Amino acid sequence: MIPLSFAQRRLWFLHRLEGPSATYNMPWALRLRGRLDVEALRAALADVIERHESLRTVFPETDGEPYQHILEPDEARPELPVVPVTEPELRPALDAAARHGFDLSTEVPVRAGLFRLADDEHVLLLLIHHIASDGWSFAPLSRDLMTSYAARCEGRAAELPELPVQYADYTLWQRDLLGDENDPKSLLSRQVTYWKEQLAGIPEQTALPTDRLRPATASYRGDVVTFEWDAELHRKLSELARAEGASLFMVLQAGLAVLLSRLGAGDDIPIGTPVAGRTDRALDELVGFFVNTLVMRTDTSGNPSFRELLGRVRETALAAYENQDVPFDHLVEVLNPDRSPNHHPLFQVLLALQNFAAQESGQPGLDITPEHAPTGTARFDLYFDITERVEAAGGPGGLAGFVEFSTDLFDRVSVERLVARFERVLR
Repeated sequence: MIPLSFAQRRLWFLHRLEGPSATYNMPWALRLRGRLDVEALRAALADVIERHESLRTVFPETDGEPYQHILEPDEARPELPVVPVTEPELRPALDAAARHGFDLSTEVPVRAGLFRLADDEHVLLLLIHHIASDGWSFAPLSRDLMTSYAARCEGRAAELPELPVQYADYTLWQRDLLGDENDPKSLLSRQVTYWKEQLAGIPEQTALPTDRLRPATASYRGDVVTFEWDAELHRKLSELARAEGASLFMVLQAGLAVLLSRLGAGDDIPIGTPVAGRTDRALDELVGFFVNTLVMRTDTSGNPSFRELLGRVRETALAAYENQDVPFDHLVEVLNPDRSPNHHPLFQVLLALQNFAAQESGQPGLDITPEHAPTGTARFDLYFDITERVEAAGGPGGLAGFVEFSTDLFDRVSVERLVARFERVLR
């Protein structure tokens, strides 16, 4: 039997505890303008699911222990229902579809639907459970789907290079890489020692200016506020990062720490951030759940200048990246912080910067643009997701993002003000 990866085990446990829900759904919606060959798209989806075993894996259990069961391609052929909608009906239809709860023990972790607005305008929704994918997976998924669609339109199968490994291989490799925690020389043992020291005395909760008291148990209901920052600000932040030997992410993290500190969170600010977790190039083209979460702890004490604070953030971040292999969920088990059903352990604010190339490429006869499809859920108090845009000449083209927030705690207008204050801090 193929065991689950460390990250998958946590999602499986939560699924077993809570039952099917949309909390860990990852919707990917594309608006397709132009002549669409629906049968070619259906065949391309089948090609992608055949290529990536993670998309045709179910998670049954034996004696309470889950394992990966990979279905044959013929057992996992996707349905692609075509649903006629008007433009006003589209948003509610997408929202409802994105909130489907997967039964991971029997149901493949991907669903697809096509919403038909007109003969020459459709919206494709791919809904994937996080146990089978992550944000970085959408790049290879998009490339494979578009390549296969173009081939199927010509009546042939796509000629994609063979994948060197599959996700199940990674699961076994991960365990070998980390080694035994009881062995002080193992990678896992050394990195756990670092995190024990780094996170000693971390605040149990980050004090945030919420609109309501935190409930005894989080509902995980959420909403989203979107925003766009202009190319001038993007360029200014990028230049600051270069001048200080830092990254744009480090600048954004420092700015967010300043904001939270000013809003009453104190001078010890833990912020979570995802890292790709693809530490071997063989994993780059795979769809799967590789992402890990690091806790970046920012010390804002002593009234430092922004450049001084950025130096602190840089030092902490570089050390964290050197110790990024410990799965977050294993770290929580080891550190054993006070657990509560009303907040996320170790941090409650997450910051992500997406800097992979946009996958908005078109197909002959098709113009393809992303469409937002929120799930109506929130795993954190606040989750800032920011994407770099690139000008045609290759320079900074602005920053676009969203804040997913817990509606247990915040009203939309409060989060909109929070985003405006974040921008003012950075300017």
